[in-house]
Amino acid sequence: MINKEFSQHFADEWVAAWNSHDLVKILSHYTDDFEMSSPYIAQVTGETSSMLKGKKAVGEYWQKGLTLNPSLHFELQNILVGVDSITLYYCSSRGNVAEIFFFNSSNQVVKAAAHYE
Repeated sequence: MINKEFSQHFADEWVAAWNSHDLVKILSHYTDDFEMSSPYIAQVTGETSSMLKGKKAVGEYWQKGLTLNPSLHFELQNILVGVDSITLYYCSSRGNVAEIFFFNSSNQVVKAAAHYE
């Protein structure tokens, strides 16, 4: 079961990693075979399912995103806690975002889904 303390720690580290634009730090929160879905995946990669699997594929997608948006910055607004997941609500250069993270027993992300306004 995920608690508030873990959720806050994860959120702080995750936002700091993204704001540093350090892809290694960003990917350190995820399992090697995690799945990511986002409506922007199709636009950036051409993957029509808008789903990617694995650090290599998602890392390449995120690297393109960081390159296309060098001023990318996240501001955490709220954290919602579930049983084996959390939702981060944050502001970015694209507006408000809600991202859901599902965790394994080692507290690494196995699946994530981004939702945009």
